[in-house]
Amino acid sequence: MNNPSILYPVFALAGWTSLVLLLIPFRRIRAAMRREVGPHDFRLGESAAVPDAVRLPNRNYMNLLEIPVLFYVVCLLSYMAAAPSTAAVALAWAYVALRVLHSVVHLTYNHVIHRLVLFAASNGVLVMLWVSAAVRLVR
Repeated sequence: MNNPSILYPVFALAGWTSLVLLLIPFRRIRAAMRREVGPHDFRLGESAAVPDAVRLPNRNYMNLLEIPVLFYVVCLLSYMAAAPSTAAVALAWAYVALRVLHSVVHLTYNHVIHRLVLFAASNGVLVMLWVSAAVRLVR
């Protein structure tokens, strides 16, 4: 049986994504209780009247569902097709750490340059994961 160590970062990122998902209703309900928003503000997604603090978790959640799909695919491919290398597992954990840091910056002080650096670094790690998987499969 293949070494499941490449799957642990997958579970970690899925868990983090779930935590961010739980933040969405928390922020929306709090805003509704403060009468900052009403149900009509969410009828077609989020209206322009929705405060940024309420929009942010939803945007971060969507971000965690976009490019990370490629992370999930490469990790599953690595698990199924060839035993993942120690380097690949380390890269997978680095990707998760960078995505979590990106979310923390996005959901707290939201400095665009800091987010960009973390986003770019995570994408660089993702490219290295794909190259690592391709090389391993070719061998």
